[in-house]
Amino acid sequence: MLEEIVQPLTVWYHENKRTLPWREQKNPYYIWISEIMLQQTRVEAVKPFFKRFIQALPTIPDLAKCPEDRMLKLWEGLGYYNRVRNIQKAAVVVKEKYGGQLPADYELLLKLPGIGEYTAGAIASIAYQIPVPAVDGNVLRVISRILESDEDIMKQSLRNKMRESLLEVMPQESPGDFNQALMELGATVCVPNGAPKCELCPVMQLCAAKAHKRELELPVKSKAKARRIEEKTVLLIRDGERVAIRKRPSKGLLAGLYELPNYPGHLTEEEILEQMRQYGLVTLRIQPLPQSKHIFSHVEWRMKGYAIKVAALEKEQANKMLFVDIQYAEEKYPVPAAFQAYASYMNMRLGQDKYIGGNYETVDNRSTML
Repeated sequence: MLEEIVQPLTVWYHENKRTLPWREQKNPYYIWISEIMLQQTRVEAVKPFFKRFIQALPTIPDLAKCPEDRMLKLWEGLGYYNRVRNIQKAAVVVKEKYGGQLPADYELLLKLPGIGEYTAGAIASIAYQIPVPAVDGNVLRVISRILESDEDIMKQSLRNKMRESLLEVMPQESPGDFNQALMELGATVCVPNGAPKCELCPVMQLCAAKAHKRELELPVKSKAKARRIEEKTVLLIRDGERVAIRKRPSKGLLAGLYELPNYPGHLTEEEILEQMRQYGLVTLRIQPLPQSKHIFSHVEWRMKGYAIKVAALEKEQANKMLFVDIQYAEEKYPVPAAFQAYASYMNMRLGQDKYIGGNYETVDNRSTML
């Protein structure tokens, strides 16, 4: 059945594909960066990040030599920061082994840090016209519905089976267009979380799920493990126009990024004041801020905040905290969007909030800033 979808789907793609900055030219570097950015992130959200990243680091050698803090700042707001670290590791290899150009070889692409089967397939097929599949969530959903498959798309065995099935029908003359057509159909027509737009689908007549009225039942996807809940107290400590930030550990969640000082649990005002005394800071005023939460893939932060005004400091550091000008912190320090709900109280924008509005959730909004 799958061989029958190739021609109508490819024709549909040429007539309906979205205009995207990484599609304007088949630049392997652009395709690589966009595909990593697009993992767990919407296309419209990625566009400004992609533009800024490519303007700052237009070539793979530029990326290979970029200081880590600057690279993380360019990625700020996209999350999954180990991905951009792996991108840089791969860029160093590409610069040293392949003269700064991604190899036109699927197997060699797979050997680069952070590049798996899907990303290697996307680069190889779109940039180099190598007939290999690129199976992402959109493709899994589309093929599951077309074949009316009841197998769990979270199982690697099914992913391998679908990849093998697509490999058999991959068009030799335009594999990149076919892969992108499948992705585009899943993103715009055969959508998740709601009714697919079957009336717009170029292969509706070939879809077994549609024929048997099962399109809303498929694909089958096992439930993810429940997220771990962590309570935190976040401090917005200000010394005039400066704010306290500190660097996170080099390993673990949000490794190596900067953050607003925070502590496990929901602390009381008395506990916070004692913490300030231990830091050697003189507290002039303390005010509770609204609660907020931020969701990561496997953990959810439930945060309680305090705005704290302290006496002017003679030194810029206090117990590993760095007091920096708010605007300078926004421009130069990579601070994860998990803290945006509190950064917004001092008009400091982080990550996606600079481009498309905040993605944080405030539990209560009755408090006002100092």
